[in-house]
Amino acid sequence: MANSIEITTTQNVTIEYESAKLRNRMIAFIIDIAVVAFGYYILFFLILAVFGDHGLNQWWSIFFMILGFVSYFLYHIISEVVFQGQSLGKRATNSKVVRLDGKEPQWSDVVLRAMLQIVDIFFSAGIIGIILIKTTPKGQRLGDMAANTAVIKLQGTYGRFTLGEILNIASISNYQPIYPQVRTLNENDMILIKNTLARYQKYPNEAHASAIDALSDRLMALLEIPQISTQRTDFLKTLLRDYIVLTR
Repeated sequence: MANSIEITTTQNVTIEYESAKLRNRMIAFIIDIAVVAFGYYILFFLILAVFGDHGLNQWWSIFFMILGFVSYFLYHIISEVVFQGQSLGKRATNSKVVRLDGKEPQWSDVVLRAMLQIVDIFFSAGIIGIILIKTTPKGQRLGDMAANTAVIKLQGTYGRFTLGEILNIASISNYQPIYPQVRTLNENDMILIKNTLARYQKYPNEAHASAIDALSDRLMALLEIPQISTQRTDFLKTLLRDYIVLTR
């Protein structure tokens, strides 16, 4: 069973995710290796076309070996920065690298993760990485521990908010709050809303549905909202988003 990872964003919203399973991480790794190998061989034959094979010697062999490693690391660094924590392999397996403090991974984090693959994967034939992913509480290899990151599963995480949904709400300029009166509430109220939604979305039974209804009725009365045009779960999610924008 996948480990649970709680990430508190910079807006003090705690989101729970499943860590990516070892199987998915291995599939992502194989896909990334295939992508790098394809690009490497194209580059290899382009160099041969320009310089010809008559000049290849020991130094060229060393150059091509170094080029292979450099291509792999640059691919990971550039793709995970450009695609915000995702290589092509991670995109294919619906997984993503996130920082445990809720911020987006920075260049330094991605570089550190990539460089420590030398220990996690290449020098140990993947044994160290596999052992750490299977035994650490958040499925972290050495690179993740050093960069304070983890690899999460983007789908099937109890139906809760995705990290992108929270972090992409940057300001009122790109999100218009629906219920500005939500500012009269406090962080404890938001935690109650989040936890109630989380319990219902994880266990959608009658008892938790009743809790959603009761909480919605209470908040509508408190905020003087006569009626809502959406489902009650969407109403509560909207209150959370509005609060984040208006109080950050």
